[in-house]
Amino acid sequence: MNEKNFEKAKQLRRELHAHPELSMEEVWTKQHLMEFLKENTTRWEVVDRGLWFYAVYRGAAPKKKVAFRGDFDAIHVNDDINAEWKSQNPGVGHKCGHDGHVSNLCLTALEIEEQGCDNDVYLVFQHAEEIGGGGAVCAELMTEEGIDEVYSFHTGSALPVNVVKTRAGHMNCASKGMEISFTGVPAHASTPEHGKNPAFAIAALINAIPGFIDPATHKGLILATIIQVDLGERAFGVSAHKGKLLLTIRAEHEAELDELQDNLVKMALAQAETYGLECSFAYYDEFPETVNHEQGVKNILAAADRLGLEHVDMPEPNRGSEDFGYFTKKTMGARFYIGNGVDYPPIHDAKFDFVDDQMKTATAIFLELIK
Repeated sequence: MNEKNFEKAKQLRRELHAHPELSMEEVWTKQHLMEFLKENTTRWEVVDRGLWFYAVYRGAAPKKKVAFRGDFDAIHVNDDINAEWKSQNPGVGHKCGHDGHVSNLCLTALEIEEQGCDNDVYLVFQHAEEIGGGGAVCAELMTEEGIDEVYSFHTGSALPVNVVKTRAGHMNCASKGMEISFTGVPAHASTPEHGKNPAFAIAALINAIPGFIDPATHKGLILATIIQVDLGERAFGVSAHKGKLLLTIRAEHEAELDELQDNLVKMALAQAETYGLECSFAYYDEFPETVNHEQGVKNILAAADRLGLEHVDMPEPNRGSEDFGYFTKKTMGARFYIGNGVDYPPIHDAKFDFVDDQMKTATAIFLELIK
């Protein structure tokens, strides 16, 4: 690897870290990345797609089209690192390593710029991964351009440095935020029978959840996590007439997530009818199941072997969600983790900072995957 290329990518990564932007607000981030590629490469075409963009390198004798995806949004977490590149945006930080993901794409571009490549290579710079909104949009490129393979990596918490971890099949769970709202009729607390209170409907729903997620009746992991119960007002003279139940529902298999959602909806509507309530639903942060193709995993492990990198298998899917699943619905591919240290602060921790040297490992794997 050209050390000058790495130094450029490292400086870029730290600039991104200092200027984090939340999902759907990544205006400066996107522009800065595009300018970096235009200023430092001549053989890459940069294509602006509005909220996101991609760069493409046309190979000398292409036999396949390979894509790599990186995400560039940050999250609502304070940045508590002792470094010059600490976040300048209070309450917002690159605590999931996305600054490193896209800087690594740029390092890959710099290396291919110098070394050349026979195959066509696409670098997808994606917005809004943290809310599950960007992947579905960007994944359409796989069909538009007839891309044969797609890969992505993520920094790996509690994993030894530079150890590669992946698995064939289900890699990440599907999930979504679910808001169930009830509206009844207010009444004086002394005469609750004159009103319509949603408390009992919400209570019945909560009590039904264990039955809906019984492991004995499902193929894979399934969860319904209660996030918030918002019921009535702090007024002891008034019977509650509005209530909301917020859940995060999660499942290894999308079909079982859909079944769980359907059960919750049916019961909520039944309870609304029983108690004379209006009922409505809203959904947020929707993520698909992420399924790694077996051949994609084989390709990643073969690349790691050629580079002399240790790799381990994941015994079960990651409970956390990842919208890369939209990409592997469109074409063959896989995602993998690279360890940043067993005792290193985990992602989403205020003290987490992407390990710059990880870009060398990820880029080396990417270059092997292109061959």
